[in-house]
Amino acid sequence: MRTDAIRDKVAIVGVGCCQFGENWDQSPSDMIVDAAYEAYSDAGIEKPQQQIDAVFCGSLYSQKGPHECSDALKLWKPITEVSNYCATGTDAFRCGVMSVACGLYDTVLIVGYDKPKDRGVSGPSVMMTQVRDLPQTPAGWFSICASRYFEKYGASRDDLALIAIKNHHNGTLAPNSFLKREITLEDYKKARIISWPFGLYDCAAQTDGAAAAIITRTEIAKDFRQDPVLVKGITVFGGPNPQKDPHMDFLAWKPTIEASKVVYEMAGVGPGDIDVAQLHDCFSLTEMLSYEDLGFCQKGEAKDYMADGYFELSGKLPVNTDGGLKSFGHPTGATGVRMIYENTLQLQGRADKRQVEGAEIALSHNIGGHPTACGIAILGKA
Repeated sequence: MRTDAIRDKVAIVGVGCCQFGENWDQSPSDMIVDAAYEAYSDAGIEKPQQQIDAVFCGSLYSQKGPHECSDALKLWKPITEVSNYCATGTDAFRCGVMSVACGLYDTVLIVGYDKPKDRGVSGPSVMMTQVRDLPQTPAGWFSICASRYFEKYGASRDDLALIAIKNHHNGTLAPNSFLKREITLEDYKKARIISWPFGLYDCAAQTDGAAAAIITRTEIAKDFRQDPVLVKGITVFGGPNPQKDPHMDFLAWKPTIEASKVVYEMAGVGPGDIDVAQLHDCFSLTEMLSYEDLGFCQKGEAKDYMADGYFELSGKLPVNTDGGLKSFGHPTGATGVRMIYENTLQLQGRADKRQVEGAEIALSHNIGGHPTACGIAILGKA
């Protein structure tokens, strides 16, 4: 494996994101158009049929991605759909990056989207029926890990509350986020319990939404804009199903640990080089474990870093600067691309009130499935 095979060969020259939320008045096509045309404008693309060589789209709930994207955009190009549960958006981006890095295409559009609110059910449809032979919802499954972590390292709901409060605050600063509401510790503790120790504010908001990115060969990137963002490394790792893994200790996500080792080597950086990060916070504990799995701190130390404000906007390593899944919303196939959208804005100094000053290296992280997959992308300033 050549870990440096794609480093700095591909650049992001345009990003777009529609309003995330309960978009009852929009079809998938409407959201795709909103995101893609913002990305076109961002990249200065006026004739996409001539300037875009291929499309990679990511969606979990739709099996019609190639049709929906090409028809919505009237873009008759090679188009590929990618589906990898919550890691879908990152995986679609990875496939697009590889296609440009290998020289097959010059310029590629990536679109991640989903519209779960139209499915007629209130939550995700993932079938989690065999967690140690007990039926579980996603919240029930992840809460098992929270209980184990609390017991091992002395953390509590007060520690989880810091993540929820942080991400709600950050979401108020992001124009396209779903939940623009500050919460207090009192709000957090008064909220109803979903699956102990998770209350309402520990759980991500599932929404409709779409996000897009345009990538091209680095040597022609400045033909589109003067401040392109470079792809330093990207990978998607699979791991054993934790529900069936006899070595699962409920304290870490193996796919994140393995993916992070590779992507740091691909990018030629380490966890201490990351200036801003977007992490998968489907539940508050997931973000907490990811701090440790990604090497931002040692196992069991996350609560101490959080208490010091390390991951807040004013901290050493701001995490989920746009509110994350918790506040921005989680249309499954769009989330990974939405994270890349946010990191691109951060590296270009365009994130307004949530801007991380001097950010040069950014990381985004998705986990998916039980979780059995993890996608990580590292971007850098050109």
